[in-house]
Amino acid sequence: MICEKPEGLSQRQLKDALAQSLSGRRYSRVLILPPDFTRMYSGAGKLTAIYCDLLKDKAKVDVMPSLGTHVPMTKAECDSFFEGRVRHEDLIVHNWRKDVVKIGEVPSEFVSEVSDGLVTDKIDVEVNRRIVSGDYDLIISIGQVVPHEVVGMANYSKNIFVGCGGASMINSSHMLGAFYGMERVMGKDFSPVRKVFDYAEEHFLKDLPILYVLTVTTNSCGEVKIHGLYIGRDRKNFEKAVNLSQSYNIIQLDKPIKKAVAFVDGREFKSTWIGNKAIYRTRMAMADGGELFVLAPGVDKCGEDPENDRLIKKYGYIGRENVLYLVKENADLRENLSVAAHLIHGSSDGRFNITYAAPKLGEETIEAINYKYADLAELMKKYNPAVLKDGWNTVDGEEIFFISNPALGLWGLKQ
Repeated sequence: MICEKPEGLSQRQLKDALAQSLSGRRYSRVLILPPDFTRMYSGAGKLTAIYCDLLKDKAKVDVMPSLGTHVPMTKAECDSFFEGRVRHEDLIVHNWRKDVVKIGEVPSEFVSEVSDGLVTDKIDVEVNRRIVSGDYDLIISIGQVVPHEVVGMANYSKNIFVGCGGASMINSSHMLGAFYGMERVMGKDFSPVRKVFDYAEEHFLKDLPILYVLTVTTNSCGEVKIHGLYIGRDRKNFEKAVNLSQSYNIIQLDKPIKKAVAFVDGREFKSTWIGNKAIYRTRMAMADGGELFVLAPGVDKCGEDPENDRLIKKYGYIGRENVLYLVKENADLRENLSVAAHLIHGSSDGRFNITYAAPKLGEETIEAINYKYADLAELMKKYNPAVLKDGWNTVDGEEIFFISNPALGLWGLKQ
């Protein structure tokens, strides 16, 4: 089922589409896999709430946010994201380190082939045990299709293999993407990581009752519009969503950005792990020697996980070549390859300057992880997110490029 509306789908159209997706199915116990609060503009919280309303008198429903490595949502975040329509007792927390089982492996020969020989190790496929337990006769995986630094375009099976995946799959897939190169994959389908996910989906998930529900969205002045809704198991639905997302979420500029200001909403971005979307989503548009200012009022840590946080603070964002060397020399990074990949993603490789204005993280930590520090209050006064418009602005006679939410786009150059 495919629904596309340039003006955005209405609440009634969304509800009708979701009701139709359940028509003719037999189910008594349903597992819903939405993203977490870091995807607050995905529309997935609203869709989860609608599904819960539709199913509440027909089936036992559990909701397990696809956290990946992220921290669990608070009750307040759950109420906001799911519009107060998902009961707390129906929520399950996914633990990516402990709550998973291995269901197969992607052969080393295949990994080598899709990565042009850059990675030659097999990849273990791990997912949350509930997905393969047989306890559910319908599993609804909800996610936003949007440019992504690891897989090229989220979502589809990524929601299962990373969002509800284990340490091995998360670490291996992130490092595969980093080795291959962000610029080669972002905004594109059929990346090496996507091919690995496709292999795993075809070989290890095909007999499971999974229904993919995909969105393409934009956000303007806090209003989320769902321009596309794609429901079904067929990969062609994902490909249709990719095409629409590329038209809405990839912004091609005529000239490089000399000064960029990105605002990362404190409700959604609480770590550099998430907030660094401001860096890797803009790096292809940044001018050599340019400046990127990240306004981050809510960022108070580096990693979403205590061990990841420790490793980021230990090594810092020091560039791709340095990180690859450190992986060879340090066992703790080899055992946490998703952190190594993240350190690569969060660097400009010395090509442009990055200034982080995050008072909760603090000047000492920011400088220790290899960013510049600036006072948030001063920057917010000069670059007021409530006044600036997305795109080019003139501030005190200087041209700057403003981004109100880096999670919803990918910025690059037309040439």
